[in-house]
Order: sequence, then structure tokens, then C-alpha cells
Amino acid sequence: MVEAAVAVLFGGRSSEHSISSATAGGVLQAIDRSRYRVIPIGITRDGAYVLEDDDPGKFALDPTHLPEVTDNGTRVLWPESATSRELRVRRADGTVDSLGDVDVVFPILHGRFGEDGTIQGFLELLDLPYVGAGLLMSAIGMDKHTTKSVLQAAGVPVVPWVTVTRSRLDRQGDLWRRRIRSLGLPVFVKPARAGSSVGVSKVSDWDQLDAALEVAFAEDATVLVEQSVVGREIECGVLAGREGGEPRVSLPGEIVITGRDFYDFEAKYLDAPGIDLVCPTEMAPGEIAEMQRIAARAFEAVGGQGLSRVDFFFTGTEFFVNEVNTMPGFTPISMFPKCWIASGLSYEALVTELIDMAREG
Repeated sequence: MVEAAVAVLFGGRSSEHSISSATAGGVLQAIDRSRYRVIPIGITRDGAYVLEDDDPGKFALDPTHLPEVTDNGTRVLWPESATSRELRVRRADGTVDSLGDVDVVFPILHGRFGEDGTIQGFLELLDLPYVGAGLLMSAIGMDKHTTKSVLQAAGVPVVPWVTVTRSRLDRQGDLWRRRIRSLGLPVFVKPARAGSSVGVSKVSDWDQLDAALEVAFAEDATVLVEQSVVGREIECGVLAGREGGEPRVSLPGEIVITGRDFYDFEAKYLDAPGIDLVCPTEMAPGEIAEMQRIAARAFEAVGGQGLSRVDFFFTGTEFFVNEVNTMPGFTPISMFPKCWIASGLSYEALVTELIDMAREG
């Protein structure tokens, strides 16, 4: 029996448009159609809301052709006020049809204009329940500098970093470059508000710094330069507790790098060689317990809603939180679902759990 209508929202204006679309393919495939009626809503790169095809295969992750939302001439019309939950669609010929009431929105959006609190604020204005982190947690989690500052204030160990802008470098370039050099080599240069390793560079020689900054500034006006930590790259999934309970943390996964400088975009999504995702990975019981404790603390520090993937560097004696991702990669081969599958929660059950949590508020 169909219990609810779920609007799956994907695509978007960020540089992670195709990854969002590929994630939607997995989620559309996994949603329990005996319980949920699905309304697939794509957002074009220009920001138009279109009624998409309910066809998971159309958005399969193909390294030779990344999926994309194209403008098919339709326009999804959101409720006119918070007193209604009816969605409508204006067809290409101008006719308008009702899509019925929506019970919950599943915003599978990565990067800016979706994962950063903007779509969450929009949905809250309409009083529409949605999956995942709320407005504030999304905004904090999207900005790496803010995330690190909040975690550091909460006593969560983070990787040392320096945050720069073009204006800082223009005004006091020598000062800021000295601060960056104090981190030592190598360093990683990252846009403050981008994901999927877009715009990230590893700098092993200071002569490479300016070029790496330019790559990052192409994605964001604020850039982080982070100290490199020698250790294992460990990740885990976190889900909010039910009925006021403690956050739930998955078993650990590990990114094993054998032939690349770091876990970059090509390795994450384009099946490039040199990377293995191992989940669960081998760790002592005490190490797993400590990782789970820090992950839960980090999750609660930034807001404790919905879901996240917490990324660590593990030196063998210490865990450093690298990022808290509030809408992690969610393709069937991504680390977040893999860790939950290893922990006993199937991909389909994970999707159902997220929808049910959103409906319960």
C-alpha cells in the first residue's frame, strides 16, 4: 500500500550536477515503490525545475557519459503557500496538471545551491518535510572553514589549516604565504565550499602553490590550505538517532591509495585506477569504538540531523576529522552506503530509513 509521495530532487547548479544525477539514479532504483509514490524533479544547470523521467537507468553512473538534467520544457510549480503541499507541472504546451500532494522531499543535491542550506531554507518556507540536515547544519557542513572552526571549538581534533581569500593575498600576500608555508609540505589546497574533490590539488613544492590556488579560486572565493597528515584515510556513516536516541555510526571504511596522489574526482566517480574502497576495514575494536565516538561528537557539533559521512585521517594513535559531509555521495558504490551495508543495513533499507526519519520529523 502506497503511504506517501516522495519528491526526489536532483541535478542543480553546482559543479557536482552530474554526481547528484547519478546518485538519483541509485535512489530511484532503491525506493520501495510499494510504500512510496515517486515524483522525480530535476534541476537543470540553469536552475529550472523540470519533471524528469522516473527512469533510474537514465541516470546511471557511466564514466564515459556522466548523467545530466536537461531542459525538457516542463516546469514544476511548487505550492503557492505553506497551507498546501500540492505540486503541479506546466507542460511544454502550456497545460498545467496536478502531481498531487507531496509528503516528503528527498534533496539529493551536492555542493552549492542545494547542500549548503539554500534548498533547505526554501523547503522550510513551504513547510515541506525533507530528508537530511536542516538549514544551519547544511550551511555549516558546506563551508570547510566553518566546519573546522565549529569542530575545533567542540574539542574535536581537526587537521591544521589556513584560510585565504584573493583580497587577503592581494593586501598581505607575504604574510599569508608565510602562514601557509608554516604548515610544511605537502599541503592540500581546497575550495571552502565544494565537494567531490572538485578544485582540490596536492602541493608538494611551493612553486605549485599559486597554480593550485587558482584552481581552487575557480570554484570559490574562499580557499583552505591544509596540512598533510600521514595516516590511513578512514570514513564512516552517521545517522541521527530515532526518538531522541544517540547518533548511529557505521563500521569504518578505508580509502586505500596505491597509484594516485589522493582520492580525486576521477577516482571517486570515473573508475580511475589506483584506489580501493574497503569496507569494513581492519581496525582493533578499541580503535573502532574511538572512531565512532568522535564521529558522533562531530555529527552533533554541527547540528546532529539526518545523515553525514565523517572523514578521518588515522595516524595509528590519533584520529583527525577531515570533513563532515551532510549529503555524501550516495551512488550504490559510494562509501556512505557501503559502510552501512557492511553494518547490516541494505541500500534499499537505508533509503527507506532516511525517508521515514524525515516524515517523522
